[in-house]
Amino acid sequence: MSDRHNQYNIGLDKTPANYVPLSPLSFLARSAAVYPDHISTVYEARCFTWAQTHERCKRFASWLAGKGVGVGDTVAVMLPNIPAMNEVHFAVPMTGAVLNALNIRLDAPSIAFQLDHGGAKIILVDPEFSGVITDALAQMSGPKPFVIDVDDAAFTGGKRIGEIEYEAAVAQGNPNFTAIPPQDEWDAIALSYTSGTTGNPKGVVTHHRGAYLNAISNILAGNLGQHPVYLWTLPMFHCNGWCFPWTLAAAAGINVCLRKVEPTKIFELIRQHGVTHMCGAPIVYNTLINAPDAPRGEAARRVVGLIAGAAPPVAVLEGAESIGIKLTHVYGLTEVYGPASVCAEQPGWDDLPAAERARMKRRQGVPYPLEEAVTVINPQTMHEVPRDGETIGEVMFRGNIVMKGYLKNEKATKEAFEGGWFHTGDLGVLDEHGYVTIKDRSKDIIISGGENISSVEVEDILYKHPAVLFAAVVAKPDPKWGEVPCAFVELKDGASATEADVIAFCRAHMSGFKTPKAVVFGPIPKTSTGKIQKFLLRNEVGSTKAITA
Repeated sequence: MSDRHNQYNIGLDKTPANYVPLSPLSFLARSAAVYPDHISTVYEARCFTWAQTHERCKRFASWLAGKGVGVGDTVAVMLPNIPAMNEVHFAVPMTGAVLNALNIRLDAPSIAFQLDHGGAKIILVDPEFSGVITDALAQMSGPKPFVIDVDDAAFTGGKRIGEIEYEAAVAQGNPNFTAIPPQDEWDAIALSYTSGTTGNPKGVVTHHRGAYLNAISNILAGNLGQHPVYLWTLPMFHCNGWCFPWTLAAAAGINVCLRKVEPTKIFELIRQHGVTHMCGAPIVYNTLINAPDAPRGEAARRVVGLIAGAAPPVAVLEGAESIGIKLTHVYGLTEVYGPASVCAEQPGWDDLPAAERARMKRRQGVPYPLEEAVTVINPQTMHEVPRDGETIGEVMFRGNIVMKGYLKNEKATKEAFEGGWFHTGDLGVLDEHGYVTIKDRSKDIIISGGENISSVEVEDILYKHPAVLFAAVVAKPDPKWGEVPCAFVELKDGASATEADVIAFCRAHMSGFKTPKAVVFGPIPKTSTGKIQKFLLRNEVGSTKAITA
């Protein structure tokens, strides 16, 4: 039936009274109005209320607008988890512009590419990164952005390279600035770049609607409730902090900012501020678990933690419980705003033995509350794989918490959305309950003598070894089998193990053909978000997969 003959569409139109485009900017305005005196942010000796944070964001937005920043412009930031980094998540979109949070571990050529590609008009820089930004600006081929320094009393060193300091810009702004709401909730809110381990990274464009919905999904999936106290162990530049700057505004919580992940400092902040929630990669929790001053048993404060990535090692899930952190596993990618699926807990899981409970909780799970779907699909037929826990397919997402696409890259966007689903490139299975379990990245599956070996499965066994702190497994070329598993192992402080010890341990816990045929000891390269850089390890062993990493 056409709209002309549908009685429910006749004279029943969208008006300003009954329709407002969804935007996370509304969360800040509401918390400032309803909870003006509640603490919004604490960092070292600084503390702000929600009313103050709202005013600071409006002031900086006003200053940006005065510099000609508006709809369609890009504002880049190179900042750690300090209050200004949280504030720009509101101030920049208040002008209609798009926020580009840069990875603070990037080198100058990568930064130069992103600033050119995104067309950054302004960049905010912490003194710690002034050197690399100076180099990046010199390497740009296009117009250079206006530079704003963001001083931090907690950091000594670096130098000012900008034309104005952030607090001065805030002070000059109008506290009564009226935010420019998106004309369409599909309007871009952020630009984030993929890791780009080979070639140039892709610019992921996300929108106000997705940011709004994922911010609320975080509250539901992470059981944040009202007024959570959230510790910023997750970098805010990583998928916009998984949308948690907007989440904390929606929940009127407290942002406990943290410049650097340091176990002693983290435990101190948890005690001092009564932290209730945190997020991070497995490496963050593993570091806390193995910290010598980690509180245990009754001494540990109970904290809810979200952990993301491929299946986290059982040892990490069990170990976190020993220091008071109850983990919920989430999964996602930059293209789906960070986590967009969750291993939703079922009644009775807490009564299971620790090892079985950890096995259940390490799955990638089901769609986030406001995501439409996540499942495992045969990419050739585009049909869902059987729910047998064995048939491997590609993990795919569909719904409102999926990017607009890749900036200036129609080909990659079309490929990513082929068949009406977002293709993650992760390989997984579906169990009988419809929960997704990732087996590996497509490039990380080891094919040895025609048999598929999951590097994740081998790594899980390695993490059970008492001397192993971090582990990664990649394919190593082999003249007989084509390729075999090679393990990279970083030992705990004071621990020792030999190659023979590690191989024997693995052989006792898994099939012989899956056992690593070589073990390399030493520090394992990691990204700033704690992800192990397997492409570097593949390069080291001469893997043919290094080319497509």
